Amino acid sequence: MTGSDSAVRRSANRLRRQRATTAFLCGTTLVTVPAIGSAQEGGGGNDDQEAYRLAPIIVNAQAYADDDANSTVAQELWVGGKVATSILDTPASVSVITEKEIEQRDANTTEEVLQYTPGVVTEYYATDDRNDYFKIRGFQATTYRDGLTLGSMRGVREEPYAFERVEVLRGANSTLFGPADPGGSVNFVSKRPRFESFGEGYVGYGSFDHKEVGLDVGDTLNASETLAYRFTGKIKDSDREYDHSKDDDEFIMGGLTWEPTDYTSATVIFDYLNHDNTPNSGGYPFDREYDRDDFFGEPDFNYQDVERTSVTGLLTHDFDNGLTLRGNLRYSDLTDDYGYVYITDSVARTGTEVGRSYIGGDNEASELIGNAILQYDASLGSIDSSTLAGVEYRDASSEGTSVYAPAESIDVSDPVYSGPPSSLAAYEDTEQDYKTRSLFVTQNLSFHDRFIVTAGVRNDDLDLSEKDLLANTDTSDDFSETSVRGALTYKVTDEVSTYVSYVESIAPPSIGTEPERGEQYELGVKYAPFGMNALFSAAVYDLTKDNVSIAVARDDGTGIDRETIGESRVRGLDLEVKAELTDNLSLIGGYSYMDSDVERGTLRDGTSIEGNEFTETPKHTASLWTYYTLPDMDMSVGLGARYTGSYYFDAENSAKSDATTIYDAAFSYQFIQNTDLTVNVSNLLDEQHVVGSGTANYYNQGREVVAKVSYRW
Repeated sequence: MTGSDSAVRRSANRLRRQRATTAFLCGTTLVTVPAIGSAQEGGGGNDDQEAYRLAPIIVNAQAYADDDANSTVAQELWVGGKVATSILDTPASVSVITEKEIEQRDANTTEEVLQYTPGVVTEYYATDDRNDYFKIRGFQATTYRDGLTLGSMRGVREEPYAFERVEVLRGANSTLFGPADPGGSVNFVSKRPRFESFGEGYVGYGSFDHKEVGLDVGDTLNASETLAYRFTGKIKDSDREYDHSKDDDEFIMGGLTWEPTDYTSATVIFDYLNHDNTPNSGGYPFDREYDRDDFFGEPDFNYQDVERTSVTGLLTHDFDNGLTLRGNLRYSDLTDDYGYVYITDSVARTGTEVGRSYIGGDNEASELIGNAILQYDASLGSIDSSTLAGVEYRDASSEGTSVYAPAESIDVSDPVYSGPPSSLAAYEDTEQDYKTRSLFVTQNLSFHDRFIVTAGVRNDDLDLSEKDLLANTDTSDDFSETSVRGALTYKVTDEVSTYVSYVESIAPPSIGTEPERGEQYELGVKYAPFGMNALFSAAVYDLTKDNVSIAVARDDGTGIDRETIGESRVRGLDLEVKAELTDNLSLIGGYSYMDSDVERGTLRDGTSIEGNEFTETPKHTASLWTYYTLPDMDMSVGLGARYTGSYYFDAENSAKSDATTIYDAAFSYQFIQNTDLTVNVSNLLDEQHVVGSGTANYYNQGREVVAKVSYRW
């Protein structure tokens, strides 16, 4: 056999393993998509036998294999590792944003990536650019990379150019990932070597003196084609839309994959991220609408420096007898320093003098996380079984100092800057350690090719410790929390799947309080029509968070205690369509209805907010993105609209935003073979409104235009 023939066989087997291996992660059915639309029972270890599959005919045999670089429609879910799961048969509300969709919309932050995803609300902190801010189904969400929690790395703005796709699971789900916020999960899937020669390079220029270059290349490294590499990098030099700002980024990522046999694969990924930015405009006064380029902070005290380095190892070995072993390990370290001035306005203010305050932080964090997972598949006559068991360990530590000082007021009619502070007082200085040891088991059973029963349980042992360097005290706590998951999926036809599920979550706890727990009931339906690369989905749900810490007045009237008896609840509907209607036209659309309610809750002073709606949780959101390629013209145009209903800024429900619609546009033209000119415009009409309000108003991002020239080979 020649080296070329061997490479072809290895590539075919790799595709079979990744997209046709029956596996089970996150309580979903992992099934095969046979190349010829018919199936055989049983599994074999040679090329002449069909891979084991959980249920012979429940899969849409005409489903398109995922190609994230060339399709906006994903049919598979890769949560927890590079193992494909049929989204059609996943008993959960799921969205996948592919590399092609990210590129079409030129999404440069996680918030921009998620803007067209139902159930997700973004951009409510406006010009606060320290983190990516988003909520799912009214609650906070937890982020992951390649199935491993980002944990203490959560505060970093991730680089979308690093990812093949971004996966969103709506709702509580600690049985999958461990301690997590109840809103849902966002999993970033890293770009990896592909055992083929490819490359892309681009240069870009845009609004606010935005300049950037990027490179993504890969190939095999040896004659036997068992070793492949990939290198991805991006440099950006830019300002933000307000004066005295900057938005500079550096990112590099390198990966090596070794596949000595058809059954063993090992990958190592190294990445480095550096943000040199300004963190915030500081806000705008209440009395009128201001220009977004106005700046009432301090030019000499407006900085954020972030550096993060990560090394990830991924291992898979198929024993070719129904048993598969997977191991994942990542180490990360982070430094994050920032400082800025924010204004402290009042609606009762008279005159043009507005108060201000200095705020800043100096943080360091490191994290080691890894897991080992065994999966066993077996066929028992008309019943197919897939069992997964695993262990996970996480050791995270952080050190952080937060500082504050009053600043001189500023005349907003004639700003004169006073410079950086002469001194800053630390109001928090802590060292924290967070260790987690986890065990999890999940079982899938398929009956008569139509019914799929899913059950899962996970236990997390958590050890927390904290040293308060200001008070010179040490505190610690430990928790043992168990979460469960259950679901029933029914395949109405090979194109239509329905499910009902119950899932739980345990939010990452803090010392001295009970962990907040979430539980969700959901009913959903999905449709993947034959003859079209499309996926339609709908889900209704009831999501509750318990053990919320609230202020309770003592019976004797001597003060306020904190008790974990609060409860919040949201009920809603999510609709989504992702479809490539023709070879030239694709469509992405979504709608969400959220009815949120504080069932038991108070403010810090004990004032009841029972019956209030959640903050930043609009009842209605909707979005639509269309992309059309003109036949025989190498030219494409895209147009999108994002509707966000009104929502409350505060827990008291005292102030509310306006409902708004934002339009986006895109244009692409291949003027030379393999060379494209693209132009993307976000907020096409430059609509301006208040998206957040506290001590000041904060506006949505204004119009931004970015043009790029890309060359692919």
